[in-house]
Amino acid sequence: HTFFEMLGNFSFGDYFKKEAIQYAWELATKEYGLDETRVYVSVFREDDEAYAIWRDVVGVPDERIKRMDEADNFWAAGPTGPCGPCSELYWDFHPERGAEGIDLEDDSRFIEFYNLVFMEMNRDASGKTAPLKNKNIDTGMGLERMAQILQGKPNNYETDLIRPIIDKAASMAGISYDDADDATKLKLKVIGDHTRAVAYLVSDGVLPSNVGRGYIVRRLLRRVVRCGRLLGVKAPEGAEAFTPAIAEVVVGMSGDCDLEVANRSQKIYEEFEREELRFAKTLGRGEEILADMIAAAKAKDAKAPELSGDDAFTLYDTYGFPLDITTDVASEEGVAVDVEGFEAAMEVARTLSRDARVTVDVTAGDLLATIADELGEPTRFTGYGSLVEQSVTVRAIVRAGERVDSAAAGETVEVVLDATPFYAEGGGQVGDEGEIQLANGVVLCVRDCRKAAGGRVYVHVCEVTGDPRGSVSIGDAVTAAVDAESRRRAMANHTATHLLQSALKRVVGEDVSQAGSLVNTERLRFDFNAPAGPTPAQLEEIEALVNGWIGDATDLVAQEMPIAEAKSRGATAAFGEKYGEIVRVVDVPGVSMELCGGTHVANTAEIGGFKVVSEAGIAAGVRRIEAVSGPGVVELLNRREGVVRELAGALRVPPEEIAGRVTSLMDDLRAAQKEAEALRGELAAAKSVALAADAMVAPNGSRVLVARLDGVDPAALKSAAESLIARLAGEAGEAGAAVVLGSGSADGKVGLVAIFDDEVQSAGGLKAGAVLGAAAKACGGGGGG
Repeated sequence: HTFFEMLGNFSFGDYFKKEAIQYAWELATKEYGLDETRVYVSVFREDDEAYAIWRDVVGVPDERIKRMDEADNFWAAGPTGPCGPCSELYWDFHPERGAEGIDLEDDSRFIEFYNLVFMEMNRDASGKTAPLKNKNIDTGMGLERMAQILQGKPNNYETDLIRPIIDKAASMAGISYDDADDATKLKLKVIGDHTRAVAYLVSDGVLPSNVGRGYIVRRLLRRVVRCGRLLGVKAPEGAEAFTPAIAEVVVGMSGDCDLEVANRSQKIYEEFEREELRFAKTLGRGEEILADMIAAAKAKDAKAPELSGDDAFTLYDTYGFPLDITTDVASEEGVAVDVEGFEAAMEVARTLSRDARVTVDVTAGDLLATIADELGEPTRFTGYGSLVEQSVTVRAIVRAGERVDSAAAGETVEVVLDATPFYAEGGGQVGDEGEIQLANGVVLCVRDCRKAAGGRVYVHVCEVTGDPRGSVSIGDAVTAAVDAESRRRAMANHTATHLLQSALKRVVGEDVSQAGSLVNTERLRFDFNAPAGPTPAQLEEIEALVNGWIGDATDLVAQEMPIAEAKSRGATAAFGEKYGEIVRVVDVPGVSMELCGGTHVANTAEIGGFKVVSEAGIAAGVRRIEAVSGPGVVELLNRREGVVRELAGALRVPPEEIAGRVTSLMDDLRAAQKEAEALRGELAAAKSVALAADAMVAPNGSRVLVARLDGVDPAALKSAAESLIARLAGEAGEAGAAVVLGSGSADGKVGLVAIFDDEVQSAGGLKAGAVLGAAAKACGGGGGG
């Protein structure tokens, strides 16, 4: 599955192994009514405690309890961090086979449906484990697997969670799932599962793109399209795409579990259609490339033509062309495919992907987590109401990853205070800068502030300055002061970002959703999901709206409330952000209401002004706006005014006449370029007259010319080739003609043109594109046309 629902229960320092096992057994056998004799249990090979609980407390007989190794029954967060043994529950589909010699990994007989993780240890960087102070329970039960068991289906796809989607696709292809062969059933299962996954992802604001999570959506949806095309799924009458009709089934089934899917149904259908049509064009281009590759393979070895593994992988990786389609098309043309070479290229790509992954050492944050545990009370943040906090206490100092009691001038350290006005980086807003001042003259210049240990402590990244003989020590009373100007700029940019999102929703559409943001002292950046960018007129309207709201001088209201209440009031939440039960809501009455822990102005008038600097696409379906506010607007206008003055001076015209003067100069330049191009074409044609005499005469009477014409640009080279083909074809008559011209330049660039008339193509089965492609590869480039 690409999308599944996980049921589970958790305990953090409360109930543990015995209770978790009893709860799992009760849920499975009493609430769900599973036959106890068909439930098998696995435990970690060394977990005698769990084995005894299953046997002596629950009453599962020894023959239905199996000890298994780490690969199956030991869970860890990663190379380091919390870990512990697991116990899993399996359902037996074939009890008639008996209990002797069973293998729980036999998928034809057993399915794991419930996993109990007993997190009781912590593993450090050296691999050593130690007991956790508070032992935890983490369990998971697959909804789809439980549905399969309760409904008596042979697989998850045939349950009522996915089968209706499959049946819709089958009916649109004019086939029956029940009567289909295994290969056809597999394609229908792909359509059912992937359509369900993509519909929910799009409803959450994840749109097809070439990066991150958007790339996953794109690959899933394109696989649906590919399988549908292979099955012959037809679009409804009057429609160009078939996937939206299948997605309608997903939306119809979502009402009882996620109302947002139905609310965003139109957006879901639009994205399905847009991506399907886009991929159809890609497949068409892939088919053209494949045809050229097949022609080149035949030209290279007419007796045993073979498509290389690298070519097959290029089709797969660049054009999304699956290997099975490549092999099918090639087979029809009598061309083999180097599948082993394809797999080798695929493995190279996988290796590069694995090498790019980052292994996270959880122990890197263990020191700060330990500090947080020892301190008990979390850092108290006072920065919403004040930029200066006096008489706060230094509670911890970390230097170069080690805890120290003091630090001297010139050292860079991380400092934890009992209270702080410094905002810690989060929600797209950078951490505050400022100073931590001591009575002895030592000053800690705060370069950044961030949260650690799950947000329990605020860590100030500081450089110790001041008296070289002074130092800062644990227990010192200090004054923490945020740089007021930096905070003011950050607040203005952050509030402006909220206004920008509201303006986008009003001008571009309500389905605009945030895809990322950055708020610092210099500018703001806002990424959002949208199939197309705002037009210039819409950007002007967005700017006008934001500046209008700034001019309205509206007081902001920030308050904490339960997250359910915030959502009921209509507060906007950012996709991918994690929120607690109590959230902070920042409200610009009548304009914007968002869940946000950042710092903001008290009144919109404090922003001062707003100006969009740029708008561009950063990925398919994702746009980015960069803007400035407040003093940043004045600074931007001053820089642009300087550029205008320089241009006016260079062009010797008043500023208001710059545009007209530049247009006039561009017209003159284009006219001169056209004249030069015409002269180069005439020169190339004149040179080509002499080349005609060098044409060879083939045995069938065809005229063939392969020549070099240096110092000629591609357009002129094409013009010369067209002139030559016309002349030679006239001389050859029905035998036809072929011309291949090459041109080299002093900077090493190569130009190639090939033209074969219809007679040559039909007689020899040759295509100019295939020949040109092979020649271009030898020159280190590509070819086509």
